[in-house]
Amino acid sequence: MHTRSAPVTPQATATGDQNLDRLIASLRAPGCYPHAVGEVEVLQTHISCVLLAGDYAYKIKKPVDFGFLDFRTLAARRRYCEEELRLNRRTAPGLYLDVISIGGCVSAPVLGGGTAIEYALRMKRFEQDALLDRMARQGELSPQHVDALASGIARFHAGIERAGADSVFGSAGHILAQAVQNFDQMRALISTKAELALLARLRDWTLVAHASLASAFDARKRAGWVRECHGDLHLGNIALLAGVPTPFDGIEFSADLRWIDVMNEVAFLIMDLIDHRLPRLAWRFLNAYLELSGDYAGMRVQRFYLVYRALVRAKVACMRAHQPGLALRLKSELEHEYRRHLTLAERLAAPAHAALLIMHGLSGSGKTTVAQGLAEALGAVRLRSDVERKRLHGLAKLERSASALDALLYTPRASERTYTHLAGLAREVLATGYPVIVDAAFLKRSQRECFAELARGAGARFLIVACSASPAALRARVARRERAADDASEAGLEVLAQQFSTQEPLAADETGNALTLDAERSTGPAEAAAVALRLGLETP
Repeated sequence: MHTRSAPVTPQATATGDQNLDRLIASLRAPGCYPHAVGEVEVLQTHISCVLLAGDYAYKIKKPVDFGFLDFRTLAARRRYCEEELRLNRRTAPGLYLDVISIGGCVSAPVLGGGTAIEYALRMKRFEQDALLDRMARQGELSPQHVDALASGIARFHAGIERAGADSVFGSAGHILAQAVQNFDQMRALISTKAELALLARLRDWTLVAHASLASAFDARKRAGWVRECHGDLHLGNIALLAGVPTPFDGIEFSADLRWIDVMNEVAFLIMDLIDHRLPRLAWRFLNAYLELSGDYAGMRVQRFYLVYRALVRAKVACMRAHQPGLALRLKSELEHEYRRHLTLAERLAAPAHAALLIMHGLSGSGKTTVAQGLAEALGAVRLRSDVERKRLHGLAKLERSASALDALLYTPRASERTYTHLAGLAREVLATGYPVIVDAAFLKRSQRECFAELARGAGARFLIVACSASPAALRARVARRERAADDASEAGLEVLAQQFSTQEPLAADETGNALTLDAERSTGPAEAAAVALRLGLETP
């Protein structure tokens, strides 16, 4: 189970602590449970005790008051158990089972019987090796896991409640107060000049960035992007259950930490992947999420939230490191953790070099595969014409339109509308400083010139990434994709034949801004390095 860290010294009644200790001691007996149990294992967090008994886990809240939560009364502990059940069944219904009463007395407890002396949240037990943070450390987290996670989170965010216009949640002022609190709490604990100087730089950056984004924060709230999220979405709170990445242990005790911008939530997971030295998977997750949600406007606030989340992690580690009575080894590990996250926050705050890459090539030439690899390697946002064309027509990514050649989605007017839409998205993302890759055929010179002009206007470097393959390879790939019907592209052999006859190859004056790749080979580090070199970019 996940362990949250206490940022302050708890208040609790001595009687409550003693009763809980006696109750937990009694619940160590296997005979207390109405199902097969061997040895009962107890995990302690700062706000709860978790008893691992057979196939189940029983989570009991401690009678503590941290200021941001108050579990001192039995009624409060029941209420928050029920709230935890409600919230977490949204993402893990098979894991969160019910809230049960514990009757009897502390020396002879009865699960589910008699007048309640305590309450427990009952969950299905799972192996700790299923946690994604452990999988990440062991090199077992795959692109397929990340794709499935992005799909699940996008689906979850699409279905949750939006904050009301009259609530404080997600407002610019509320966001600033939460951000400034991180610095105030850390500054009281940090003593070295170098760390204080770094903290001051990050505080100054946060204040300047927030001032420039205040209207964007409020606009996103009005647009409905502030929602009742998970609130604590990092790799340690996601388990691979039956092959599905499953978020659990969302925040039940603080509406402030739960009612947030969806991009705040996404940023936590991206930051955590980067901290685990998995930047390619971080950018893969972001692009998969954006492709499904369509929330490219959220990139405007993404960098602010990445820095904020790194600072939250630094603060929690810093506070734990300064708690009395810690073993020297644990104290040293926590000090390393908060310094690492402070350094990460500064790195995430640094602006990227704006760059615009457009793909170029016939259907089946491997543009999407190359673009995917480059987006991960360069830390870029990918815009895919096949997906955006369908979004414009109200279709999901894999939904089939049954469009004939030069009809429905593929009329000249529909294509012009798609490229205009892609240009608008590219301009919006370029303004945030992130590199952009536009994955489209760009078979017309006028289309390429339009995006070259867009790059010049944005002060961004520009590059055409041209993918080539033999006609036989193109036909084989398109035919295979057409049969599988598992890709956003619906371009079949008839479309390819038309492209052969109507394409406008790169002119001599365009080749200076072009890099041609043999897409019959897989795109690897060498190709990404070549693109980065041409653009003067650093890979993340």
